[in-house]
Amino acid sequence: MDNMPRGSFTSLSFVQDDSIEKMSTYFTYIMTNKYNTVLYVGVTNNLERRVFEHKSKIVKGFTEKYNINKLVWFQAFNSPEEAIAAEKKIKGWTRSKKIALIEKENPNWKD
Repeated sequence: MDNMPRGSFTSLSFVQDDSIEKMSTYFTYIMTNKYNTVLYVGVTNNLERRVFEHKSKIVKGFTEKYNINKLVWFQAFNSPEEAIAAEKKIKGWTRSKKIALIEKENPNWKD
C-alpha cells in the first residue's frame, strides 16, 4: 500500500497530477462525520466524484444516515484488485488502528 501517491487533504487537485493522470487509478479511502465519531472505508475509481456523492447524500444508505462528509485519508492504486484488497484489510482493523493510519498523514483530520 505504500508505493502509490497519496493526495492533499486540502483539495482533490492531486487528480490532475501527471503521475496519476496517465494511468488507471483506483482509490481506497476513509471518510468520517463532523465529529469524527464514525469511520467509513470505501473504494472507487473516481475519488472526486465519490466524495461529492457522499457529501451531497446522493446515494442513500450508511453514509447518508451517519452524515459521512469528510475525506480524511486515501491511497491510490494501479488496479482495482489492489484497492479492494486494501479496503478489506482496513475494514478488518480495529478503530484505533484506522485512527493511527489517518493521523500518520492527516493528524488534524482535515477534509
